[in-house]
Amino acid sequence: MVEEEAKSLPMELSEKGGVENNGFVQNEAFDDKETDTSSQEEMPKTCIVDTDPAAMEELAVTREILFWLIIAAAVALVCATITIIALSPKCLDWWQASPIYQIYPRSFKDSNMDGNGDLKGIQDKLDHITYLNIKTIWITSFYKSPLKDLGYGAEDFYDIDPMFGSMSDFENLLAAIHDRGLKVIMDLIPNHTSDKHQWFQLSRNRTGKYTDYYIWQDCTQAAGSVAPPNNWVSVFGNSSWQYDDVRKQCYFHQFGKEQPDLNFRNLAVQQEIHDIIKFWLGKGIDGFSFSAVKFLLEATHLRDEPQVNKSQNPVTITAYSQLYHDYTTTQVGMHDIIRSFRQTMNQFSSEPGRYRFMGSDGDEKEDIEATMMYYGTTFVQEADFPFNFNLINMKNLSGNGIFEAVNLWMKNMPAGKWPNWAVGSPNAARISSRIGKEYVNVMNMLLLTLPGTPVTYYGEEIGMENIASENVSEGPIYSDPVVATFPEKSPMQWDGKVNAGFTEGNSSWLPINSDYQSVNVEIQMTWSNSTLNLYRELTLLRNNELPLHRGWMCYIWNDSNVFVYVRELDGLDKVFMMVLNFGQGSTIDLKAIVPSLPSEAIIKLSTNFSNAGKTVNTKLIKTEMGEGLVLEYKTAKPVHTMEAFQGNCFVAEKACYSSAFNLLYVNC
Repeated sequence: MVEEEAKSLPMELSEKGGVENNGFVQNEAFDDKETDTSSQEEMPKTCIVDTDPAAMEELAVTREILFWLIIAAAVALVCATITIIALSPKCLDWWQASPIYQIYPRSFKDSNMDGNGDLKGIQDKLDHITYLNIKTIWITSFYKSPLKDLGYGAEDFYDIDPMFGSMSDFENLLAAIHDRGLKVIMDLIPNHTSDKHQWFQLSRNRTGKYTDYYIWQDCTQAAGSVAPPNNWVSVFGNSSWQYDDVRKQCYFHQFGKEQPDLNFRNLAVQQEIHDIIKFWLGKGIDGFSFSAVKFLLEATHLRDEPQVNKSQNPVTITAYSQLYHDYTTTQVGMHDIIRSFRQTMNQFSSEPGRYRFMGSDGDEKEDIEATMMYYGTTFVQEADFPFNFNLINMKNLSGNGIFEAVNLWMKNMPAGKWPNWAVGSPNAARISSRIGKEYVNVMNMLLLTLPGTPVTYYGEEIGMENIASENVSEGPIYSDPVVATFPEKSPMQWDGKVNAGFTEGNSSWLPINSDYQSVNVEIQMTWSNSTLNLYRELTLLRNNELPLHRGWMCYIWNDSNVFVYVRELDGLDKVFMMVLNFGQGSTIDLKAIVPSLPSEAIIKLSTNFSNAGKTVNTKLIKTEMGEGLVLEYKTAKPVHTMEAFQGNCFVAEKACYSSAFNLLYVNC
């Protein structure tokens, strides 16, 4: 009886205990060896759970459906990604997305109180660059140099002039620039060197491969004067041939006699320049501006260049403008050399986000087609753009004149290329001095709302003026006659303190402009209606608004007073219209010119800050002398789609906006 009860107990526990974990059931062999029937109870029987075959089949089908849904979703995601990439326009590169801020280093900021700006000074003022919403800096020449022609003839392309600091200073500056997410471009003038350069010293002594690094020709001496090989004249005037007492020959110089031209028909010379490019790109710079490139080659036949005035006595020709420079500029093969520079730079452009920019100074004032050749062709890359000085070279300021300068570039620019604009440079009078203070703000508004890359010369963001020429000669530090010819290079005006915050030393290499107490960065930061604050608002608008960033530009109207154009983007109903006055007070009916224009528009920005946010009647838009308006309105019929304006519209990097997906695409 007791035994029967003992046998029934495990069965009862098994039935009440729930589901059994079969993973831990002992096997029979183990039971036979280890179980003692006299002391162990009988193991409970396993509880078998019945399963529904139909339910199991349904579960398997569900799993298979989920598997294929996941596969389909993955394929769809990949296809969508490929489609978006295929339809997306090319992103603007860094040299397209931001304005370029050009710095003349000797005049920007002095860090060691010697009166000369330097590399450490630039580093100290990088916050100013970011304050302007600018991400690209262009630093003009700072190679070791005797500083003839203000440093454009290098004594050593691999070193920094001590006036500006050391190579360590440059490396620190470069690191600080990149740490802020900025880019830096530097100058390279390959055409010539200083006569102090080691290459020239070796060449004049006919040493090895350097013998033909420069252009040497026999010339005759008679009665103490030299008879040059031909009538070629230097840019600075007088013969471009200089007799050398060491070599007993004449060497050729397109510029000053202290700047002998390199012989680019010598492949070893070309390789030297390629090595220099590689050196600085290896240091980490982001691009080069190549200057004076049209002078790289000269005709080998050495024939006299034709006179502008054929009746002029050839003996009296001394000025550069008195000859047509058919044999000393833009020779066959010159563009091949520039393209080879581009190929070397491309070797450093393969890393994502590290494209190396290349600019050149076409400098063909009379021949726009020759300038456009620096863009290269569809299949052969050259410069990303030749720098555009049309707005600087204008002879007469007017609405029509501005239109002609802009249109000249846009209608001649090769399809698919990117424009650029400059209103100041180290070699031209400042805006205030060239065309008047009242036009500074409207010129900056033009610069920052045109399509392409704007270039701002330091100080133009606060409206600096040239220093008066009579002040330049005062005192021994200003006695250099070369300095007297560059009043646009006066020191940057940072504040109203002594020497405008440029230097803590006793004097500066050029005098500070007398207006520095009212025209400086510090005080204009506090004025809501200042040139500086308008400049900042314009760069911010340009960076944030797609139509200004990469949209269409269409000319609407131009006359002697105003220039009017719009910036639009396909798929976006927001339009910006610029009404810029470069003459006298004007009233214009824009709705009569563009009938689909809405009757009212909002003033987004104005050269007079108090007008921002106001509404204007498009049938009656008034502007005063030097006034500029950025108007904003919405429309379903953009100007660039209208037949009447087809010849007036341009786009460089075409893109269309999809409001449904909030993205850009190319097939409009």
